Amino acid sequence: MIIAAMTIKLHVPWVHSLKEKRTEVKSLLTRVRSQFNVSAAEVGDQDIHQIITIGIAAIAANNAQADSILDSVLQFVEA
Repeated sequence: MIIAAMTIKLHVPWVHSLKEKRTEVKSLLTRVRSQFNVSAAEVGDQDIHQIITIGIAAIAANNAQADSILDSVLQFVEA
């Protein structure tokens, strides 16, 4: 069993308040969790309204599967 984790940092220049940021983060985390069955949470930069830092964790049977899951999540977030 492999535990895979990564941190993703995003710059969101269209967000102008912490309230807007909360909305964006909640939406992103919900979509990532439901699409990929991973654990996801905001893990940093919570007081900076134009930076989103999220952590992703997943459990896989082997290294190839773990890499595939994290690559898929990263491509989804970047799109």
